[in-house]
Formats: sequence, C-alpha cells, structure tokens
Amino acid sequence: MTGQVLVLGGTGEARRLAAELVAAGVDVLSSLAGRVADPVLPAGEVRIGGFGGADGLAAWLAEHRPRAVVDATHPFAAQITAAAATAAAAQGTPLLRLQRPGWTPQPGDTWRHVDSLAAAAEAVAGYRSVFLTTGRQGVGAFAALPGRVLVRSVDPPDEPLPAGATLLLDRGPFSVADELALLREHAVEVVVTKDSGGHMTEAKLIAARELRVPVVLVRRPSLPDGVVLVPTVEDALAWLAGLLRGPRAEGTPGAGPSSR
Repeated sequence: MTGQVLVLGGTGEARRLAAELVAAGVDVLSSLAGRVADPVLPAGEVRIGGFGGADGLAAWLAEHRPRAVVDATHPFAAQITAAAATAAAAQGTPLLRLQRPGWTPQPGDTWRHVDSLAAAAEAVAGYRSVFLTTGRQGVGAFAALPGRVLVRSVDPPDEPLPAGATLLLDRGPFSVADELALLREHAVEVVVTKDSGGHMTEAKLIAARELRVPVVLVRRPSLPDGVVLVPTVEDALAWLAGLLRGPRAEGTPGAGPSSR
C-alpha cells in the first residue's frame, strides 16, 4: 500500500493501525488531541493538538490531500468524530470510523444503561461507596455525590471532585486480581463507567461480576449519518488496502463494511 493516511486518535486500535501501516510502507500521520499529559505515541509521524474544529480540519485536508482519514478516536470523542465527518465530506476525502464494539452483559451482571454522566450521577446517588472510572472529563457531574467516591483517571480532573472523593491516578490495563483488590479495599457498592468496549479496561466489569457489584454504564453517542464503520483493525486495513491500490479518489467511497 502507498499513500498518506491520517489516523485520528491515541486509542490502542489507533496505535496498532499506525504500526501496521508503517510496517507496510504507508506514509501515516497520527493526530492526538493532546488531552493526556504523557500519551503512548504510535509508530510513524505524530502531531499533537487539535485542528480547530471541522473548519480547521477541512483546511488541513485541503492543503495536505491525504488519501484517507481513519477516525480511531475514543468511542466517546463525539466532537472529534463529528468534525471529521464534516471536514471529510467537505473535501471529498474518504473517511473510515474504526470503533471497537461495546461490552455485552454476561450471566451474573447487574448493569444499568444511562444516556449521560448526569443520569449516571442520579443513578448512584443513594450508594455509600462509588467507583467512578469515566475519565477526567465530566467528573463535575458527580460533584454532589454524598458518599465515598473513588475516582480513577490517567490525569487529574480539571472539574470539582465530590467532597468524599479519593483520587487514584493510574493507567491501565488492569488485571482482574488488581480490580478485585481495589473494589474490596474501598468497599465499592457500585461501579460507574462508559461503554468503551475492548479488553484493556474490561477487568473492572469482570471483578464487579465476581463480587456481585452493580454497574452503571453510560451509552455511547451516536455516529454521524453516512459514516463508514468497522469494528477491527483488520477491517480497517482491508478497507485501506482496497482504497490505496486504486487511483486517487476524488470523493468518499460509495460502500464499505458497514455504515450509519
């Protein structure tokens, strides 16, 4: 494969895709938002910092003319995903959304799905000990919780923490044994997380299942209409292989593995 590919995001899938593309001799540029202080960098060229919304990204696409954009950002990076869809459509740049599937409940799970962090805060207001693992953004939605709240994030949150909060700065992946010990140590009565999917952060759900601790999951935001969606790095590589083998496209492909 030859040609430049812009990969958006610092997820595990984004890093793996970049590594595969670099190994195949593809000129790839990975763009990270810069919200994590010490990100794990992917292979190949990297830029850190946003483009300035849809207009800024469209201007970048017009100037650099990559063969394709792969949006491999976090499933909850709704603003970036929307900006990528708008910018790619404006410039006729083929766009693919690489997004891992969400989690599926297993026997023994007690899960409650909600549509927002505010709804999650309401759902756990009656618990004495809450394990909050939704990332540093949006923590302010839980500031009024009255009980003990264990907040885990990679970097310190910018928003106010609950009065009874314990802040744990740590980066996964975490083992099931570690998560079991953490839930027991803090006598956690409910876990709050986003439906991020994937195996890297699934251990807390397995630990909650073993201890019969309920879980409140925030649903993912919907994708923009018409965005081609694939669930795996292998699917993304196949899509790119077909695109980069052909002549330079002037518009987005008319079909893909799936679309929304």
